[in-house]
Amino acid sequence: MATDPVVSDDRVFEPAPAEIDVETAGDLAADLEAAVDGDVRFDEYTRVLYATDGSVYGAQPAGVVLPRHEADVRAAVRVAAEHGIPVLPRGTGSSLAGQAVGPGCVVLDLSRHMDDIREIDPDAKRATVQPGVVQDDLDDALEPHGLRFAPDPASSNRATIGGGIGNNSTGAHSVRYGITDAYVEECDVVLADGSLIRTRDVVLDSPEWEEIVSKGDREAEIYRSVRAIVEDNTDEIEDRYPTLKRCVSGYNLQKVCRTDAEGNRIINLSKLIVGAEGTLGVVVEAELSLVTRPERTGLAVCCYDDLLEALAAVPEALELEASAVELMDEEVFRLAADSPEYAEYAAPIPDETAAALMIEFDSEVIDDLAEALEAATTHLVAEGSAFDSIEALAPERQDRLWKLRKAAIPLLMSMEGDPKPYPFVEDASVPPDELAEYVAGFQEILADHDTTAAYFAHAGVGTLHIRPVLNLKTDRDVEKLRSIAADVTDLALEHDGAFSGEHGDGLARTEFNPKLYGPDLWQAFKDVKSAFDPDWQLNPGKVVYRDDERTDIREHLRYGAEYASLEPRTALDFDDDGGFSHLVERCNGCGACRQTGSDVMCPTYRATEEEIATTRGRANLLRAAISGEIDPEALYGEQFQEDVLGHCIGCKGCQSDCPTGVDLAKLKAEVKHQYHDREGVSLRERLFANIDRLAATGSTVAPVANRATALPGARTALEKTIGIAPDRTLPTFKRESLVDWFRSRGPQVDPETATEGVVLFPDTITSHSNPALGKAAVRLLEAANVRVTVPDLGPTGRAAYSQGLLDEAADRGEDLLKVFEPYLERNYSLLFVEPSDASMVVDEYRSLLSTRVDDARLERFASNAYGVCEYLDTNRLDERLSFDHGDDRGRLTYHGHCHQKARGADHHAVGLLRRAGYAVDPVDSGCCGMAGSFGYEAEHYDLSRAIGSLLRDQLEATAGSDSTAGRADPTVVASGTSCRTQIGDFDGYDRPSHPITVLESALEG
Repeated sequence: MATDPVVSDDRVFEPAPAEIDVETAGDLAADLEAAVDGDVRFDEYTRVLYATDGSVYGAQPAGVVLPRHEADVRAAVRVAAEHGIPVLPRGTGSSLAGQAVGPGCVVLDLSRHMDDIREIDPDAKRATVQPGVVQDDLDDALEPHGLRFAPDPASSNRATIGGGIGNNSTGAHSVRYGITDAYVEECDVVLADGSLIRTRDVVLDSPEWEEIVSKGDREAEIYRSVRAIVEDNTDEIEDRYPTLKRCVSGYNLQKVCRTDAEGNRIINLSKLIVGAEGTLGVVVEAELSLVTRPERTGLAVCCYDDLLEALAAVPEALELEASAVELMDEEVFRLAADSPEYAEYAAPIPDETAAALMIEFDSEVIDDLAEALEAATTHLVAEGSAFDSIEALAPERQDRLWKLRKAAIPLLMSMEGDPKPYPFVEDASVPPDELAEYVAGFQEILADHDTTAAYFAHAGVGTLHIRPVLNLKTDRDVEKLRSIAADVTDLALEHDGAFSGEHGDGLARTEFNPKLYGPDLWQAFKDVKSAFDPDWQLNPGKVVYRDDERTDIREHLRYGAEYASLEPRTALDFDDDGGFSHLVERCNGCGACRQTGSDVMCPTYRATEEEIATTRGRANLLRAAISGEIDPEALYGEQFQEDVLGHCIGCKGCQSDCPTGVDLAKLKAEVKHQYHDREGVSLRERLFANIDRLAATGSTVAPVANRATALPGARTALEKTIGIAPDRTLPTFKRESLVDWFRSRGPQVDPETATEGVVLFPDTITSHSNPALGKAAVRLLEAANVRVTVPDLGPTGRAAYSQGLLDEAADRGEDLLKVFEPYLERNYSLLFVEPSDASMVVDEYRSLLSTRVDDARLERFASNAYGVCEYLDTNRLDERLSFDHGDDRGRLTYHGHCHQKARGADHHAVGLLRRAGYAVDPVDSGCCGMAGSFGYEAEHYDLSRAIGSLLRDQLEATAGSDSTAGRADPTVVASGTSCRTQIGDFDGYDRPSHPITVLESALEG
């Protein structure tokens, strides 16, 4: 998109031109494919996927290589060098300063294949890993040994060790443990010429040293140069480097050489590689030192009515031998209190709190944690300026308070509208005793630039995350970006601080490094870069730049003044999201959808480990289409529909787990709807959208319909004609539907004595395939003295919605509301056995029907819709039930439906089952992978099963392994039809029961 040049205060710059030309890219890709075993991807979609990270920046690379091993890395670096193309090593791409954005680079994605934990040596407290290992995965492997990797960034559930090394990462406990460079002992590093070196402790002038420097190769040149640079700049290093626990600006010249206990002078290039952001070499293996895990911790949250008073108290908090001192401000509390997801975590914080200090103690330092918490309260409240203190010894209570602290960034980045609190000066560090004065100066800078910010993070080490609110889609605020950065770096320098204490230089801060370090050390940095990388091919423009290629904080912005996006006319209501494009643009690139933990999001990524399968990847490609970065017509092409949207299974995990609420299921439904308007609807989509009619016909002709699919060749015919996976178990039908049964039976609770009245929704599968489940629900509710009726209400429209047929879904939703409204007038609630139908009414109808039904009617409808277990548990109606507790009921493994988890309703069944006498182990699982029709589709069957295998592993881990069979055989209960189908198709598993069936069978009599 062409734009006029932007005139800045000191030069003219234009948005960076396109990457390398097509012919060069083609030759480069061909040579790379011939040289490496891993994947080589230079297609347009891949370039978009790797154009951004967690920062404000975005620029397409030339292409991407996914190396399988060290030899691939060496070959890729050599080939790129031969073509004169830069190389950018990358992990998860969660960096916040633009380190992982490289225009025209060959990106080496080291997270895909190079993720082995090579060795753990508990006695030596060492671990050897490849760079793609996710930190939480490493810590999980270390936990049985009582060990962990000390740095603990907030992104540890997806950030890789290699990324942490490149960035010199740290986290909340750096007060005690310091930062990454203290724990990286040795590295295998691929240099810019493709050669490999092992960085480790080398005694200067020892035989080993003489052997290295005598070889005359690149390694020898590096050792000689680095030694000379350090020794020639001893005084400057002593004077210029800030004396802080955290300083990750520039190269670690102050740490590369040291004197050991015997007086030997040691050089270890590992310390220089750490924090170099991939500009000196590519780490392909690292040996790490580890720390022991404290057995217990205690947490005090001291509340202040003034931010600066809280900051002034930080030095006092540090005198208490705390292992962490964190800060949160009132903006975080306000946003959390207004957020359905985080409100419960903010509830303990007093309303008048302007800022709070979180002070953690651990049992390796403090013997009596309760006494330490009491002392903190006495010192900071009774004798200090805090007005209240929340003390937490129980791990569960501490965890909730830490979740509030970790919610700061997602809460801030979910702010509505184009102005956002952006990271670009957020982690300058100053001595803790100067923090209050520094923040006062920062507030003056914000006032001068007519903006605001929020304050949170690592007060104990003088690193506050302060994110000014800017609209980077305007020229004015792009210029503010640089002006604020210049002023803040001046302010940090006045307070003997560093420009970055955590998130590194990247594209955001590199241009200011000469100011921090002065001309001599700036030249030293350039000399170091040249020694390692003579042609400056490795991640250029980060940490250091050439005089004629100056890095500018305003270049390569993801949303610059030239950015514009289309706002399509939509069938769904996106007003609450700020519009379709704003919902897409909420993705800030943090990569939470790549986490390897236990949240719902994102099952397709976990099964494929492909960036295109993440919420971030899909959002990036949608943004590229609506902004013209790729042809907007691509939205309606088969590749986009299948590769980008077709593998989104609509689990709604991103609705709850994405830090900024990028609801991809909603976006997918809208884009598929527009696609159908233009391209039509396939036979299979039409059949799945109208599954209610098909099921009703199946019931009418049962059992003939059931036998028909078992005939020889029937499944093959279904695969060839409709695309139904032949190996998937198909539903069978009952001649008498649930509606038919209830019509002949009638309600059994006297309306005069009933305490409540409900309509049980007869969903398609329950009514026609599994009426026994519906009957159990009726009997269970009636046992609680609830008057139940089961009319034929028609479908909710969930099936049509899932296929992107939004007009049909809306018609059915409107019909359902009209039929149910007479019951609403009688104060009846609508109850669901099937979670996806419940979420359709509670969630999807709000945007699907907003133009057809007024808000008051919609809200009344949605607020009176519940899952059966949700209704019983919320109203504690199980207290009216009599369960037979005569026998030991045994243990159940419970898998909640992903739609229940997305709206926080998966716990109700667990509570009911436990109160009924069962021992219940809820599985901290994501989507089963069946996802309605998705698991039946032949082209998606393998992916569905791959996602399901993740669930199976979680079921077996939760239930415990059978030592003789090599697997678990748990008694599983699951709420969703899809879940029960998927689990029942696992070898050796029976089809699980619904919690309703289990509860009904436990009733006395």
